[in-house]
Amino acid sequence: MAQTIAPAFSPSHRGGTHGSRDPITRMVKARRIRAYPKSSDVFLAPGFYREIHDSDVDIFHVQGFHTFVPPIAMFGAIRSWSAFVVTSHSGGHSSPLRNLIRGAQQAALRPLLLRADQFIAVSKFEAEHFAKGLRVPREQITVVPNGAEIETPPAVLPSSKDRPLIVSVGRLERYKGHHRVIEAFAELLKQRPNAQLRILGEGPYKPQLSALVARLNMADRVFIGGIPPEHRKQMGGILAAASAVVLLSEYEAQPVAALEAISLGRPILATNSTGFREMAEEGMLLGVDPGASPTAIANAILEEVDNPNPRKLGAKVPNWDDCTKNLLDVYRAVLTRSREDYQQLDAPTRRLCPEL
Repeated sequence: MAQTIAPAFSPSHRGGTHGSRDPITRMVKARRIRAYPKSSDVFLAPGFYREIHDSDVDIFHVQGFHTFVPPIAMFGAIRSWSAFVVTSHSGGHSSPLRNLIRGAQQAALRPLLLRADQFIAVSKFEAEHFAKGLRVPREQITVVPNGAEIETPPAVLPSSKDRPLIVSVGRLERYKGHHRVIEAFAELLKQRPNAQLRILGEGPYKPQLSALVARLNMADRVFIGGIPPEHRKQMGGILAAASAVVLLSEYEAQPVAALEAISLGRPILATNSTGFREMAEEGMLLGVDPGASPTAIANAILEEVDNPNPRKLGAKVPNWDDCTKNLLDVYRAVLTRSREDYQQLDAPTRRLCPEL
């Protein structure tokens, strides 16, 4: 049974939408729609509605809801009598205003979100969060975890205990908590002066992080910078060599960096909140109190370095093939329900509706 599936991506998760080229990557055609303004991540894309409304596809997959793209996509799908599913992809933000209006955004979009043929969350935490916010039964939200797989160079061994490598991964935003890792690392150096810290990421908070490192006189012990996407094996090598991976983000629905580190058998220390708490309860990482002091965090890191708690190090985590299979199961179920609903319509109504 051949089906046509159109992903309606929110640019905040999949890069920009400026330009008019239609590249084809691995037999998947990417249709780019011009968005305004170019200097903002608001992504107002008026042409998106017509693109969705006039497309001859069986099901749309809308990713996220934090920009103007998802509501336009959902409205276009509804007006064209097309099936659509929504993956929430919730996340944190450094802007207090952005975080403040998230609830209002969700409330304003609730009428559209409730029209989705299936709502998808990436973790149990996120499913429970949106069940409460959308005021729907938890069982109406399907959990499809992200995939995690990362290649490493051959024969990479973890750093030694006397020269531990601590790694923090994520976009350089304040809410990601890299500054807290740096402060804890300053305490850790009092006990392990040969330790190193690598903060892997890029973003607008980099100058503040660099200034903090300089103020603490740790420029020779801390490296801050991202790894280009085409050098994923290098990223895998750094994670594999880590004595501990520390993730102190204020909000994560399901952190892919943590899943990748788990798949490589690395001990992880993370904020015991949001999606991290779920992973801590499953024994995949060690959770620390969100308000823990730098000294407490440093001591917890060294405990992991010296004697990792008996958890599921190297546990099997879903890869992207698993994620794809689960999504295809959702699509098939939605299309089956759509056809059954169509067959139950009376003849005059069927003639008014495009056949599914």
